[in-house]
Amino acid sequence: MTNRLRLKRKVAIVTGAGSSGPGIGNGKATAILFAREGACVLLADLCEERAQETLSSIEAEGGNASTLAVDVTNKESCNHMVNETLRRYGRVDVLVNNVGISKRGSVLDVTEKEWDNIMAVNVKSMMLTSQQVIPRMKEGGGGSIINIASTAGLRAHRSTPYTTSKAAVIGLTFSMAADHGRENIRVNAIAPGLVYTPMVAPRMDDDLRDSRRQASPLGIEGTGWDIGWAALYLASDESRWVTGIVLPVDAGLTVTTGITYQPLGQQIKY
Repeated sequence: MTNRLRLKRKVAIVTGAGSSGPGIGNGKATAILFAREGACVLLADLCEERAQETLSSIEAEGGNASTLAVDVTNKESCNHMVNETLRRYGRVDVLVNNVGISKRGSVLDVTEKEWDNIMAVNVKSMMLTSQQVIPRMKEGGGGSIINIASTAGLRAHRSTPYTTSKAAVIGLTFSMAADHGRENIRVNAIAPGLVYTPMVAPRMDDDLRDSRRQASPLGIEGTGWDIGWAALYLASDESRWVTGIVLPVDAGLTVTTGITYQPLGQQIKY
């Protein structure tokens, strides 16, 4: 056993590094865990005040991080983000594409403007950030890109625009992994399940939270920390032989269906 830091001397960019409300979101948890494991972390967020809260948590633990206001749907802003990372830390080894928004409804419910906005935030942003980062990773000998998808990208989710965007993230992950593997750049996706985070908290009550928890085989509510731990593995050298995967972090939800799995005592008879 050793006390070796898993990300020692690595530099990471985490987009959406702040939380939209009280608590720990996926980006905030990821950034804190990265800093704990020795990484220097650029905390990128459209709202820099949110990133400042994450920075305070990291600095309280003695970690190394800094914030930057970034619009990841804008090419120039993404270019500035990467240049600032290089100026502050000298290299970039890890990119976590964590920004995303949701819109429930079918294809008949969504407006053209809503569709375009969701695709820009959820998909175009990951293309733009990766486009700026990959050449720098190549110069540095390689790196790891982690795209936050969703189990909604693996099956229908009562949210056609969101499901479509997350399926596109998975396709983007596969393609980038194949295109840049020989440059020692690994590209993977994490597909969170029904995680309880500040983004979903405003539309949850206790009954809905319990229903979401009971839907999975483990029967345990997920948090941003669960996504952060998965990202830590994919960012570290422990996953050096892992690329082009989609890792569901969902308490087993994607291995079940509403017909074949129900909590004990509630099985459907057929």
